[in-house]
Amino acid sequence: MAAASLDAVLDRAIATGTLAGAVVAVAARGKPVYLRAAGDLDREAGREMPSDAIFRLASVTKPIVTVAAFGLAEDGAFTLDAPVTDFLPDFQPRLRNGDPAAITLRHLLGHTAGLYYRFLGIGGGAYDRAEVSDGLDQPGLSLEENLRRLASVPLLFAPGSSWCYSMATDVLAAVLSRVTGMSLPDLIGARIGSPLDWRDTGFGVSDSSRLAVPYADGEGGAPVRMGRYHEVPVGKGFLRYVPDRYLDPKSYPSGGSALNGTATDLLAFFEAVRTHRLLSKESLTLMTRDILGDSPLPDAPPGWGFGLGVAVLKDRVPSGTPQANGSFGWGGAYGHTWFVDPVNELTVVSLTNTAVAGMQGWFPEAVRDAAYDLLA
Repeated sequence: MAAASLDAVLDRAIATGTLAGAVVAVAARGKPVYLRAAGDLDREAGREMPSDAIFRLASVTKPIVTVAAFGLAEDGAFTLDAPVTDFLPDFQPRLRNGDPAAITLRHLLGHTAGLYYRFLGIGGGAYDRAEVSDGLDQPGLSLEENLRRLASVPLLFAPGSSWCYSMATDVLAAVLSRVTGMSLPDLIGARIGSPLDWRDTGFGVSDSSRLAVPYADGEGGAPVRMGRYHEVPVGKGFLRYVPDRYLDPKSYPSGGSALNGTATDLLAFFEAVRTHRLLSKESLTLMTRDILGDSPLPDAPPGWGFGLGVAVLKDRVPSGTPQANGSFGWGGAYGHTWFVDPVNELTVVSLTNTAVAGMQGWFPEAVRDAAYDLLA
């Protein structure tokens, strides 16, 4: 059976203790062909993972906000080269020498604005001193205050001169709200959720009984249940998790990380993007066109670049992936990955409740490879 390969991957992930639980959904040639839940929603309570489990989506939020931005650009609300200060006049971070810097919406979309993430452990600790939130912690923090803190720190580089994964999508979300006069939850609901008839994906939690308990990689053992605050070392820094932030209505709706949702809602979204239901062909082409040139995408397999909001496969040969050139995707720090292969008409969504093994390591690569058997 074509599904046997994916079933084996999920079985192995649970049996070996790599993951606490997961839901994988796949569409091939325009039709849903696979949906399976495995492991536990709540291991300690003995609750099995349901296929309609709700996950804290972390950076799987980003492509959704990105698509909303492109849709507004298609409507003529702004051009991608408009300065951010046209919409957020107080957001004016400067270069390290004190000179002003002109950040555009295109810079935000492409993560070339000179911003970064606190968890990367770079910038000499400036984001630590300013107490910038990455959008995963500090429940109750307002967007205005976090943008003020962000703007108080010098940029890492001149906008457009380099690339760094960053808080840019949070700033972009603030622009979208200012342009439309709508809160980000209302905007995403109107432009994405309603057209796709989303049932469980949004900036709140529709059913807390289906919200997956978050776990983190244990040292040489089974995943450990996250507490009220949990740190996971990554690179030179730490991912700082406060799971209850996703349940706190006073926490700002981070455009980079704050959505909750299900695998089936996300599969419907990425399929709608692939088939141009939410974006024109021209916008999708622009979104998935590599902007890095000969520069490699940091911390990614060889052959990958970056477009405006998503990673893009430029050359499949050095990475050894079955994905076709032009495939695009990304991940999420609570343990998620997704990708779209337009050439093979394959869309894969993998949501787990284990950080970061669900996002990095053998499991997402095995899911990727096994999904291609569903095309047979």
